[in-house]
Amino acid sequence: MSKRESSKYKIDRRLGLNLWGRSKSPINKREYGPGQHGQRRRKPTDFGTQLMAKQKLKGYYGNIGEKQFRRIYEEAVRRKGDTGENLIQLLERRLDAVVYRMKFVPTVFAARQIVSHGHVKVNGKRVTIPSYQVKDGDVIELRDKMRDNLTILEGINSPERDVPEYLDVDHHKLSGKFVRAPGFTEVPYPVQMEPNLVIEFYSRV
Repeated sequence: MSKRESSKYKIDRRLGLNLWGRSKSPINKREYGPGQHGQRRRKPTDFGTQLMAKQKLKGYYGNIGEKQFRRIYEEAVRRKGDTGENLIQLLERRLDAVVYRMKFVPTVFAARQIVSHGHVKVNGKRVTIPSYQVKDGDVIELRDKMRDNLTILEGINSPERDVPEYLDVDHHKLSGKFVRAPGFTEVPYPVQMEPNLVIEFYSRV
């Protein structure tokens, strides 16, 4: 198992859930946390529940760093409309998240890697920043050299996920369009996400 795979499954074990809905997750075998105290269950406090909601959302998008995640929250607050919806839309507009949603890769960690390595273009220009905010109508494509890449083939052929309706993808051309930002209820999370609790968490700290 690669270092990245190992780290990803540690997140699953720590949170006690199959965060990405993958068949390989260790939670499918043991539904409790790591360590000798992993099987103890205490009733969480309000703060603990809010913290858990934040950790789930951060972890799902590739374990985003705290400083970066807080900046996303602050941008969501600045924007008009519902802050929770704004938060989800900002996360779904991340280039690594879009590449993952388009099923060009099997995991969001792999999406971050291929973006960082310069294999992804937005409107014909190479972008190497995973947090790059994709706009409505932007065309995302992979470089032709990635056509036979095993990671790409695994993502495209994976039966674990479907491409959501707010994206238009042609896997044969390794290209897709970000049609529009989704509403929270449209995002295909395999576990329950609670952006309202994340907002409450940051509003109290």
